[in-house]
Amino acid sequence: MATWLRRTRAVAHYLRRSSGRPSTSRVVLDRQGAPLPAVPPLGSVGIGGAAGRISPAPFPVFSAKRLESTRAEKHLVSVHEAEDDDTVEDDDDDDDAQVLDFPGGKVAFTSRMQFIAESAEERVPCYRVLDDYGQQIENDCSAQVNEELAVKMYTDMVTLQIMDAVFFEAQRQGRISFYLTSMGEEAINIASAAALTDDDVVMPQYREQGVLLWRGFTLQEFANQCFGNKVDYGKGRQMPIHYGSNKHNYFTVSSPIATQIPQAVGAAHSLKMDKRSACVAAYFGDGSTSEGDFHAGLNFAAVMEAPVIFICRNNGWAISTHTREQFRSDGIVVRGQAYGIRSIRVDGNDALAVYSAVREAREMAIKDQMPILVEALTYRVGHHSTSDDSTKYRPMDEIEYWKMSRNPVNRFRKWVESNTWWDDKKEVELRNNIRKQVLQAIQTAETYEKPPLSDLFRDVYDTLPSNLHEQESQLRETIKRHPKDYPLDVPV
Repeated sequence: MATWLRRTRAVAHYLRRSSGRPSTSRVVLDRQGAPLPAVPPLGSVGIGGAAGRISPAPFPVFSAKRLESTRAEKHLVSVHEAEDDDTVEDDDDDDDAQVLDFPGGKVAFTSRMQFIAESAEERVPCYRVLDDYGQQIENDCSAQVNEELAVKMYTDMVTLQIMDAVFFEAQRQGRISFYLTSMGEEAINIASAAALTDDDVVMPQYREQGVLLWRGFTLQEFANQCFGNKVDYGKGRQMPIHYGSNKHNYFTVSSPIATQIPQAVGAAHSLKMDKRSACVAAYFGDGSTSEGDFHAGLNFAAVMEAPVIFICRNNGWAISTHTREQFRSDGIVVRGQAYGIRSIRVDGNDALAVYSAVREAREMAIKDQMPILVEALTYRVGHHSTSDDSTKYRPMDEIEYWKMSRNPVNRFRKWVESNTWWDDKKEVELRNNIRKQVLQAIQTAETYEKPPLSDLFRDVYDTLPSNLHEQESQLRETIKRHPKDYPLDVPV
């Protein structure tokens, strides 16, 4: 139910220079909504006075109407009570002391004209725990990661690395139609996933297969999806790498970028309404921040106070578009601040830093019921996808530098080894074993049939409508007339 609140403010104090009258008026907030007396217009002629004289009648007032809400009510009451205790200082030269409570908040005035811009010399710092050589900087967050967790994180990072390499080669051999790797971004995938719980909902972009791997999606399930066979959960109706799993609270990947961001806010608001101790993690790249859905989603999350973590993989490239050609701001972290969202910039190639930051972000999102933005700085070592040749728009020496000198897997391995939790023997055994498992998964996926033709028209309506029956019949007639143009491995 909406209540009308009327608020009046005498403006004589702000017009005292033009009227010559000092002001002692204060704000009057009529909580009962009582009618206000009519006020003569400013500059009216006084009764019995000379023409042109300003009337001593009260100055004009304005009123504001607001919808009732707990926050608005508390805000208005606090303003009313505070102003009852204040006195207006009549200091013509002290502009900075003047404060007006706009609907958007209290704002101090100044007589100094200043256009605000970011300073190139004062960029937001990047949080890290390990240096480039895997040595721990003075930070005690590593206590959060014990041997079991550290080894699991490292083995999954290696698994993701090998899976990407083998599936990429499988596409080059023509065995699958498309693939997209996470090379260079393994730490963001695995470490962020480790900081979440299975109850948290994941809204991925298309470079988060490591998050799904951490949650228990098997190599065989990855292979089935990429081959689009009959045991693929999407029944071959999605393009490769568009994974999804109800079991693991992992929403299906969607090709249009940034569409998952406002959806994540809605899902987080649902968790909040159900009073669940969980949050939503929305992943996206720097290119998504140039989409309208990003800005709408962040503003929506801030206003609704949704428990969602926005995890931006700022890898420097939106396919072939460099960040310098996308925006002039200090990366993505300042955009969260602009929307009133707690934000942090983290070294995306530092697994410990990512884990620590996302773990803390999750606690804040759930405990304080608010959105958090994490900007993870990294570099996309691989091509954007198998449809891209990144050497056409960036130098090879740049790619090799990040691949060798700033490799997140190598950096984390050094830290794990320094704790005597890993050695060369375990490394060789792991890599040989994982490669065999990935190759076996591909061979098995190839043996399954493709989903039947009828699956094209199923799983939308409970009862198939007549128009879809007609379309299916037309398709079958077309295949009969042109059998050579239809894939032989798809059951009709």
